[in-house]
Amino acid sequence: MGVLKFCNRGRITAWLAVVLMLALLSGCATGPNANPRDPLEPFNRGMSRFNDDVDGIVLKPVATVYKKAIPPLVRTGVSNVFNNISDVGSLLNNVFQFKGRAAADMVIRVSFNTVFGFAGILDLASEFGIERHPEDFGQTLGRWGVPAGPYLVLPLLGPSTLRDTAALVVDYKGDVTGYVDPIASRTALGALRIVDTRANLLRLGTMLDEAALDKYSFSRDVYLQRRRSLIADGEETEADPDSPAK
Repeated sequence: MGVLKFCNRGRITAWLAVVLMLALLSGCATGPNANPRDPLEPFNRGMSRFNDDVDGIVLKPVATVYKKAIPPLVRTGVSNVFNNISDVGSLLNNVFQFKGRAAADMVIRVSFNTVFGFAGILDLASEFGIERHPEDFGQTLGRWGVPAGPYLVLPLLGPSTLRDTAALVVDYKGDVTGYVDPIASRTALGALRIVDTRANLLRLGTMLDEAALDKYSFSRDVYLQRRRSLIADGEETEADPDSPAK
């Protein structure tokens, strides 16, 4: 969600290390019904409850007010700007994965939207049929055979894996919003990004609350399945590359 975009980059590695250490110290789930992909389930469930509490008390109410108070056209422009910023990282990760056509599309998208779309406020590239190819460094690592490792729920950021958590350091380093000065502007930009992202997920969150008997298990399974699909570019594979048995 970008909660850490405005944090000091030198503290990110230490923050992630502390989270992982706490997860390991919390103990592992055991028994015949334990999910092999989720050995840290006791920690993860506790962190999920914490995230849900923070979301219910702070993020969701603020996002709801934001959605009601800000005209849709303005909100679309804000989302487009942040998408354009994210496209820069996607461009680099497409290059890292040797996806030439996708990388070329992203070069055109970023250039066109930045120059003619007023820094991305207008998503003109999509209007002209230039496809977005979102990629992050976790997908790049997965593409080159790095296993996902155990499922891990991060404070505020939510579902992840050990591989995706390690990749966050690179993703944050490559995000241009982290270099905005002064710090007050960087913080405001990061806060706006969080609220905008949460506002775009309001309907999805409501559907999840109503549909899932076990919200935690449902979120975990959807996240892991989606990440496998993204790394494989939606192609079906005979064996799961993230299988613990591999």
